[in-house]
Amino acid sequence: MPLVAYGHAGQPLLMFPTAAADYLEYERFHLVDAIRPLIESGRLRAYSINSVNKYSLLNEQMPPNLKAELLTRFDRYITDEVLPLIHNDAGPEARPLTTGASLGAFLAANAYFKHPDLFRGVIAMSGSYDVRSYLKGFYDDNVYFNNPADYLPNLNDDHYLPLLRKASDIYILSGQGAYEAPDRSQHLSDILKRKGIPHTLDLWGPDVNHDWPWWRKMLPHTLERILQ
Repeated sequence: MPLVAYGHAGQPLLMFPTAAADYLEYERFHLVDAIRPLIESGRLRAYSINSVNKYSLLNEQMPPNLKAELLTRFDRYITDEVLPLIHNDAGPEARPLTTGASLGAFLAANAYFKHPDLFRGVIAMSGSYDVRSYLKGFYDDNVYFNNPADYLPNLNDDHYLPLLRKASDIYILSGQGAYEAPDRSQHLSDILKRKGIPHTLDLWGPDVNHDWPWWRKMLPHTLERILQ
């Protein structure tokens, strides 16, 4: 699976594409340009990767059990292949932020919430954090452990929950305009509140649509808050 890296120093950022898009999507839609000042100043080192969405959640020919299995295999790809590459560049102690928009927000959130020991935080933009609608009623452990709306409410272990309760860089953003679904971000926020996990729910106005011009504003705005 190809990926692309931008920058020479700074906080690593792992970017997950929207829908069925590829690792160059954020460059094509100028989101990389939007964070270029942070990259060129050495404050940020960004990595953009492919996802398995076009083979998994968005593939109507794929049986639901294999859709879910691919999410688990993708998670192992992140931890076993992408993170070692980032550590080789940025040092073994580096803990990337994750980010994505739309279906990429789900992937970014899932990666962070499953591995708060490996990642620093998440910037999730205009996402949905319950993917059961893609699976036609199928349910197994692969679904459960890749569905934040399911596993986060039940998270009670002595390792991951304390890590999440110490978090300072969980940002959940959404507009309230055309094609946005702020209730999905609110739902995730409510789950985190009940678990005592600190986070920022940042709902932008009714003029803010589910589209690139706004994500190009949301990401640098939030990164500036984190990296100040």
